[in-house]
This record gives sequence, structure tokens and C-alpha cells, in this order.
Amino acid sequence: MGGAVQRNLVKRRLRHLVRDRLPDLPPGSLVVVRALPGAAAADQETLARDLDAALRRLLGGGVAR
Repeated sequence: MGGAVQRNLVKRRLRHLVRDRLPDLPPGSLVVVRALPGAAAADQETLARDLDAALRRLLGGGVAR
């Protein structure tokens, strides 16, 4: 994914996106978000769209943004 700077940037961006979606998750949920190498080149909108799609699959369509 790149050097430490790139990894930390992606980590901060994903953390921000997940924080906004925490209320949509069932209480007590534990979710691990793993960034693939393409995440470093993705813009914020693409990361958000991919995260929402993954959460929809995980929750059976319960997350709508």
C-alpha cells in the first residue's frame, strides 16, 4: 500500500468514514476494516462507496447512505 505515510493516511480516512457509520451497526458489533493496496490511490468518495457496499453485504442491506 505504500510507506508509513500512505498507510496512516488511509487509516485516518477509513477511521473517519467508519465513525460516521457506527450508529448504523447493531449494538455490540465488532467490525474489522482492512484496506487493500488500491485504497491508497482511491479518493474519499470511492472509499465511502466501497465501505457502504461492504457494510450492506455484511448487514444484509441495512446500511443506506
